[in-house]
Amino acid sequence: MRKTLLAAALALPILGSAAAAEDTIKIGYIDPLSGGGASVGEVGLKTFQFLAEELNTKGGVLGKKVEIVPLDNKTNPQESLIQAQKAIDAGVRFITQGNGSSVAGALSDFVSKYNERNPGKEVLYFNYAAVDPVLTNEKCSFWHFRWDANSDIKMEALTNYMKSTPSIKKVYLINQDYSFGQSVRSQAKAMLAAKRPDIQIVGDELHPLLKISDFAPYVAKIKASGADTVVTGNWGQDIALLLKAAADAGLKVNWYTYYAGGTGGPTAIKQAGLNHQVFQVSEGLANLDHQPSRDFEKAFRAKFDFGMFYPRAVNQMRMFAAAADKAKSTDPVKVAQALEGMTFEVFDGGEGFMRKDDHQFFQPIYISSLGERSEKEPFDEEKTGWGWRLVAKIDTQQTVLPTTCKMERP
Repeated sequence: MRKTLLAAALALPILGSAAAAEDTIKIGYIDPLSGGGASVGEVGLKTFQFLAEELNTKGGVLGKKVEIVPLDNKTNPQESLIQAQKAIDAGVRFITQGNGSSVAGALSDFVSKYNERNPGKEVLYFNYAAVDPVLTNEKCSFWHFRWDANSDIKMEALTNYMKSTPSIKKVYLINQDYSFGQSVRSQAKAMLAAKRPDIQIVGDELHPLLKISDFAPYVAKIKASGADTVVTGNWGQDIALLLKAAADAGLKVNWYTYYAGGTGGPTAIKQAGLNHQVFQVSEGLANLDHQPSRDFEKAFRAKFDFGMFYPRAVNQMRMFAAAADKAKSTDPVKVAQALEGMTFEVFDGGEGFMRKDDHQFFQPIYISSLGERSEKEPFDEEKTGWGWRLVAKIDTQQTVLPTTCKMERP
């Protein structure tokens, strides 16, 4: 009897932890937490932890607590696959990643092959920021969902705005040398040629991803080219250091960017005195006249020393909860089926939808500029006193581009 009681007592913690695991939904966050991409990776991690806390405060997902499991991939595709397998071995069935389309391509392929080999143990991949168009075109997968607008959608919006700006005469392209940067480069040239054939491309530069510590030589080339405008998809330290070098060199041109609002970007813009000369295309901004997102922004900034850089992550997590509720299940296959074609009120207002054909999310897109604020713009960035101001909005249906995806479903 004594041995039976002892065995039962020893088993209780194990049973308890198993029960706790069953009551927890783990989401593997696979992004850089060290190396050149760490600044954006840490921001993303804290954002997802905040969003998990938001869901848990409301009862979790189908009554289950959501836990974010951080996994450092060092912005390396091979390391990402190691971390993905590590996550799966720990019981993770949902992973999210955003920094680096080369990583995204590797993860999408890995998850598809894993699910094919392991029916009944499927994993879903939620992409919140990797924007290479191939991920929802020729390399689309049933197991991959993207909440960020792809780079073609963003470039379409940017060039539509640029074509109506007659002062743009000479453009310099500078981008990171990998799939996303190459896509930004090629589409900028193609779209500008179609919409403003009078614009001259005076420079077209590719540089190593997250490896340049001093952009002064690149800025010297921009200056020498006589460019009045720079177009770049750079992110992480590559945009912050590029803008810093521009500030140091006194380069006074207009910038059309994807990620100038990343860590260090606003500070460099202020130092360069580029008052409303740096533009960013995004799915939202803090100073929109939309009270629910402003209230969220205020609470978010009260906890962290930075603003909400990923409205799309909010959409992703809230839609995950809505899909599980619709499916009455947290099974990845059922969640995926519930997400297909789902319409949703997005974080910054307006309706978005997840296209069933390719799992690309469509939403309103905004172009904003950073500079001095009016009384209508309550939030500044990085304590510079400057904030983002809306200059153009593109409604959801106007952002829709065709897809070449031929989806294979389970």
